[in-house]
Amino acid sequence: MTPSAHPAAGPVLPSDLDEAAHRCLVAGFDGTTTFPDTLKRLVDRGLGGVILFTRNVRDAEQVRELTDALRAIRPDLLVAIDNEGGGIGHLVGAGAPEVPGSYALGVADDPNLTARCADALAGHLATLGISVSYAPVADLQHLPSNPIVRTRSFGADPEVAARHLRAWIAATEARSIASCAKHFPGHGGTDTDSHHGIAVDPRPYDALRADLEPFRAAVAAGVPMLMSAHVVFPALDANRPATLSRRILGDLLRHDLGFDGVLVSDALEMKAIADEYGEAAGARIALAAGADQVIVAVPDLEVTLACRDEVLDALGSGVLPEERVWEAAERVRRLAERYATPTERVAAWDTDAGLEAARRAVRGQGAPAAVRGAHVVDLFPHPHPALNWGGEDLLTEVRALDPTAVGTAVAGEPEDPAALADGILTRERPLVVATCDAGLHPWQVRLRDALLARRPDAVRVDTGLPEGGALCSYGRGRVNLRAVAEVLTGS
Repeated sequence: MTPSAHPAAGPVLPSDLDEAAHRCLVAGFDGTTTFPDTLKRLVDRGLGGVILFTRNVRDAEQVRELTDALRAIRPDLLVAIDNEGGGIGHLVGAGAPEVPGSYALGVADDPNLTARCADALAGHLATLGISVSYAPVADLQHLPSNPIVRTRSFGADPEVAARHLRAWIAATEARSIASCAKHFPGHGGTDTDSHHGIAVDPRPYDALRADLEPFRAAVAAGVPMLMSAHVVFPALDANRPATLSRRILGDLLRHDLGFDGVLVSDALEMKAIADEYGEAAGARIALAAGADQVIVAVPDLEVTLACRDEVLDALGSGVLPEERVWEAAERVRRLAERYATPTERVAAWDTDAGLEAARRAVRGQGAPAAVRGAHVVDLFPHPHPALNWGGEDLLTEVRALDPTAVGTAVAGEPEDPAALADGILTRERPLVVATCDAGLHPWQVRLRDALLARRPDAVRVDTGLPEGGALCSYGRGRVNLRAVAEVLTGS
């Protein structure tokens, strides 16, 4: 028999049921070379997985030592990370392959090229001892006002998304890395980021059918994991977000789509769950609804322990059926049996695939003639804290090809836009004005338009989704910016 919670708390459960409940948890933590004793105790009890972030990454050798140390406690521990490419930069310090985000891959529309990019990402994970990639994104990007999916998606066309998902999943599987299509049943029809609040997709069921097609393709391709969305779909379940909905996770995903792999929740500390339900209640409800694992990504392990205790208490009281936890734990066990042990030898990957894809994705109303010695104005928002895009700028990439270029990189709204514009316009140079999803950030529109009003000859660049009349990279990954810089400088 094993105590089920913090010392002197909760019921005493049979040790095998206690272990099964722990398999249903994925925890974030602090540390690069060591990790907290609390995490070790959780792993000892059967913790199903850990999720790594930039805070856990210093360099490649360190990451491999960390993942080996975790598996030394328990060999079937799953080690996961968000690894979409493009703007997801958790592994930059560990030498991650540079590949564009999914939207650029969809624009290039060469599944073989997508497979080469996915293979590079998965091969790199294999060298680090990371066994689960929370990618690819299967959401369709519908709304210009959507703040979170955007260039992480393969696009708005379900057939395009489906063929690239198949290519990505197959390439990742060939590396013995578990892929995870997300965020079921789709986050692309919302205008709220579920990191920041409750997101609602108000479309009728018939309109949601297209969003299900990429997930159907992923299931048919044998994807071993899916991740749920913290989104309310009134046409599917008016009362709860997908992560907490038995109708969506059970009836739709398990029964209609026939998925029998591991269903993992998005992070429970996201405000769509934490503010409405609380992380601990969210963990209990998600598992009862049909999730097999729940992620607590914050490094504060007290939050993970609170979620764990809620689950164990619910098991002890019968609120959470034992059968549901046994079913979930068995799915996680099968996943770990297939993926938890890293391959000993990792074949080389194509280091040129990412830049090739980014180059093939650059689009616009005719490529401009080479603009040498330009003043490059690059406007972009602050990096999203959860996605950890590193703030790479176009000016740096242009200057690497044309040292005579100068410029201004503006991350976030400037204090005095008028003074900034005046300073830029005093320079007698060709002008390049780049924005990133300006429609979501009015300050970019105002500054861009002020510059173009006085310099209509300026070359416009979009580094997010296209907004008309500009050269577009379809992403802000470093290779996206490099590909645009090559066009601008004629390199």
